[in-house]
Amino acid sequence: MKKLMAVLLLSGVALSVTACSSDYVMSTKAGDMIVTQGKPQVDSDTGLISYTDQQGNERQINNDQIVQMIKKD
Repeated sequence: MKKLMAVLLLSGVALSVTACSSDYVMSTKAGDMIVTQGKPQVDSDTGLISYTDQQGNERQINNDQIVQMIKKD
């Protein structure tokens, strides 16, 4: 049931946010949905994912916290 809710929420976020086609949606283990501007960059040395959020802020998150990353169409 929890996975179904996450998929439905992810679908809703992906459909409701209007942006260019190269944006991504990342789902975290905590259940958060992160919408990025452009493709997130994975640093294999540090294990961090760098991305720009919808407000234009540069952010990083540990790769272990990401469950799924989907490219928006």
